[in-house]
Amino acid sequence: MSSNADLAQLNPDQLRSFAVALLQKVEVQDRTIRHQQALNDKLIHELAIQKRHRFGRRSETMNPDQGSLLDELTDADIAAIEMELAATAPVVTAKPDTKQQPKRKALPPELPRTLITHEPDNTQCACGCQLKRIGEDVSEKLDYTPGEFTVERHVRGKWACGSCETLIQAPVPAQVIDKGVPTSGLLAHVLVAKFGDHLPLYRQETIFERAGYAIPRSTLAEWVGRCGVALQPLVDALREALMTQSILHADETPVPMLAPGKKKTHQAYVWAYASTRFDPLQAVVYEFAPSRAGKHARAFLQGWQGKLVCDDFAGYKAGFEQGMTEIACWAHARRKFYDLHASGKSTVAEQALAFIGQLYAIEAETKALTPTQRRTIRQTRAVPILDELYTWLIAQRQRVPKGSATSKAIHYSLKRWAGLKRYVEDGAVPIDNNWVENQVRPWALGRKNWLFAGSLRSGQRGAAIMSLIQSAKLNGHDPYDYLKDVLQRLPTQKASAIDELLPHRWMAPDKTG
Repeated sequence: MSSNADLAQLNPDQLRSFAVALLQKVEVQDRTIRHQQALNDKLIHELAIQKRHRFGRRSETMNPDQGSLLDELTDADIAAIEMELAATAPVVTAKPDTKQQPKRKALPPELPRTLITHEPDNTQCACGCQLKRIGEDVSEKLDYTPGEFTVERHVRGKWACGSCETLIQAPVPAQVIDKGVPTSGLLAHVLVAKFGDHLPLYRQETIFERAGYAIPRSTLAEWVGRCGVALQPLVDALREALMTQSILHADETPVPMLAPGKKKTHQAYVWAYASTRFDPLQAVVYEFAPSRAGKHARAFLQGWQGKLVCDDFAGYKAGFEQGMTEIACWAHARRKFYDLHASGKSTVAEQALAFIGQLYAIEAETKALTPTQRRTIRQTRAVPILDELYTWLIAQRQRVPKGSATSKAIHYSLKRWAGLKRYVEDGAVPIDNNWVENQVRPWALGRKNWLFAGSLRSGQRGAAIMSLIQSAKLNGHDPYDYLKDVLQRLPTQKASAIDELLPHRWMAPDKTG
């Protein structure tokens, strides 16, 4: 309805229907506004806490390196929260800001420059006149290749019509950090160095200074925070793609987390969920959680009912009761006997290792085969070995002292026997969980360099970006090339086409032409 005249033409029943529809619309809008306000209040509260810890007095228990790490994590959190708040703010006509804005320092003139021009596709005015170039706007972006800074000098010509005074100009290229100085290449380098090579920002700051241009770590941290927010939709899409697979690996590893303002770290955890090495879709998604509680794994896997390759962590058990199928890990079972053999030269352990070795020999032979071929060979050769091993384990359990190390090793396998033998039923299922354990190793390496996660937000941001970096590696991509292209395309990529930027679907620019 657009006017009172339209309403006057409605009969009572139509007016009632219109009123009901209008009230429903208002109710939906009211719920949306309340939700948005609650989100804003949460972000504002979190921002206040981060700023208080960032600019408050430093804990005396921290050494300089720990202080530097916490500062850069907090700065990144602040930038991310401010970016999220800006995205949720209502669009209003901005009033002129009378407050003087800090002026960005010009990039050093001695840095090499590359000229990039942006001109209109057509310089013919709609009135029929030829437009004339009357000036230009110039902006500079800082780029970096290892050891050398360069500057992209973007020149946007202004074209005017002398007859009708029309003025046209090529638009400013969209970028992840609006009006920011870094190119997508520099941002990709910072992200890969921090999350792929585990180089803290305060060390990157020193490296950049040696290369000829000092970038404060607070600025680097702001870039990291903003990139984390921009890349999150891509990580969400990667998770959705991973959850379409019928077989997944899962594993978890501890990561110290230091809440801002606290003097001690506590044990947080990173979960890794990955497709199998046999799967055409190669991906791993990390999830950072404040504890090892099983609710975190259940939340991630909620609604998924495939085959989960995992260790004996109790947090997965509830999922097995709700439709997931457990695939137990033979590497874990083997490790029990290997430790026993290494410590005591046990004859029982040696025999068990020989049985398990036969199973792994079959896997090595069938590694390059199709799932159907692999299943056929497993059924023919591995099933008889499993049957013999099971009978042998039952017999040995009766002979060894109850409660002994040997008894415990045997009990571990027998208790999980149903899950251990399931891999022979499906040629696409791996024999163990080693594949995802390899994907967890970057976190173990990272702990030695960045010591701790500064907050839940910083841990989640790291998990998200490392998901993209590690998935890019799994698909044979250079993480720098991948992130550079993604960060360049992301601002203009349609939400409906974001899957094109996922690591398993992305193609390098020189291959898409």
